[in-house]
Amino acid sequence: MTTLEELAAEVAALRRRVEASESVLAIQDLKARYGTLVDGRFSAGAVVDTGLLAAAAEAAAALFTVDAVWDGGPGLGVATGRSEIAARLAVPTLDFSRHFFMNPRIEVDGPAARGRWDLLSPCRRPDGTSYWMSGYEDDVYVQVDGTWLHRSMTLTTVFMAPVAAGWTKIFA
Repeated sequence: MTTLEELAAEVAALRRRVEASESVLAIQDLKARYGTLVDGRFSAGAVVDTGLLAAAAEAAAALFTVDAVWDGGPGLGVATGRSEIAARLAVPTLDFSRHFFMNPRIEVDGPAARGRWDLLSPCRRPDGTSYWMSGYEDDVYVQVDGTWLHRSMTLTTVFMAPVAAGWTKIFA
């Protein structure tokens, strides 16, 4: 027969597992929203107007803690804090990108978590040169008032390979 203490321990363990699972799902949603917002800076193969660009940059920066670090590596630089992150994202180096984050490895430890995401991104520079970019992002997350946010995000680029024909026809 199960004792009351054993039952309470089992319920507590189940509660921790459910909270961790819900946290993983919330972090996956956070990363998807980030990708949508940074890609939303472009439309029909061009940078959106300055008002939409600023709004997308501010919304993306709001997915980070107030003192977060956004590290784009040697090619994109580092921004610390929401205002610097928004300012950095408001000056895109591309005129087209799509962020495909995949293979998430997320470890939750109470109100903190770490994650690694593989990244594949077709992108195009303003001179018309198109690339496949591949790399990974290492993220640190924290819960602030029950909401998961990026504490840091670090991009490591594995390769950027030019695409001969390029992304010449962009539909959206």
